[in-house]
Amino acid sequence: SDQTELRAVIERQVGHLGRIVDDLLDVSRITGGKIALKKEILDLNAAVSHALESCRPLLEARRHTVELGLSDEPLQIDADATRLSQVLLNLINNAVKYTPEGGRVWLETRRENDVAVLRVRDNGIGISAALLPKVFDLFVQGDRSLDRTEGGLGIGLTLVRRLVEMHGGSVAAFSEGAGDGSEFVVRLPLALGRVATPRMLPAEPESHPRIRRRLLVVDDNRDFANTLSLLLETFGHEVRTVYDGRAVVPMATDYRPDAVLLDIGLPGMNGYEIARELRSAPALAQVTLVAFTGYGQDEDRRRVREAGFDFHLVKPVEVGELTRVIDALPS
Repeated sequence: SDQTELRAVIERQVGHLGRIVDDLLDVSRITGGKIALKKEILDLNAAVSHALESCRPLLEARRHTVELGLSDEPLQIDADATRLSQVLLNLINNAVKYTPEGGRVWLETRRENDVAVLRVRDNGIGISAALLPKVFDLFVQGDRSLDRTEGGLGIGLTLVRRLVEMHGGSVAAFSEGAGDGSEFVVRLPLALGRVATPRMLPAEPESHPRIRRRLLVVDDNRDFANTLSLLLETFGHEVRTVYDGRAVVPMATDYRPDAVLLDIGLPGMNGYEIARELRSAPALAQVTLVAFTGYGQDEDRRRVREAGFDFHLVKPVEVGELTRVIDALPS
């Protein structure tokens, strides 16, 4: 149906906008040592297949052909599922975006001794010799011949390198030059003698909820807040949006939402302060508070709990995880 298609489009755009902002924030967090990996035993083959399906709409829109060659044996690695997904999505999207329509993208996994190897290759516009040594640097500067014609490499590859290194691995880029395609090779240590957990990756979003909720979305990033609100409306919820932390309590007092989805890092008045004000208002004391934060360490979770939040979702927030939280709200 048209609504289903609209929901799918909006969901992809929410993910895209979120990744742009969160990739940059994540680079900063990693540099500051503020990201803690939540590792579990995962199958790299399953992770690659999952990421490829997430990128399928973009691949089809650009009429690319994909060749997937997964190793016959499972490749068990000790990894953070969300961060591994970031790595894979960045690499696949990079190949898709910088390959002219009707191109080819190859994904291959294999075992080399005690290492799991992933290769992402394309026959796209390639990387010049001048740019290749700097391809993982943040905000690479250069003329049009260096920016790959679509706004530059941005921050995605910087994030890929840093996340891979946090997992004890390495990533390298190869290209014969402009016009000759490119290849990215990720190497991650195998978790030998251990078995993958049943949950391979973050779950797919649930279907539309059975109960209509009144939700208040609070984020100073207007594009992200508006798009998330529109997505939640397509799930059947009633949603209002606030961009200024100081306006949250008056709006919530008037609107009486079932839940407030609140970004912690608001300017002026942060999410912790807002949560305490909401909890101190008798009419709002029972509202469910959901924190959006870029930090997932124990100290951050403690601060979130002490401020009065009911849920703590670490960015980039999975749409499926958010919908499960909303569906679990008290009736």
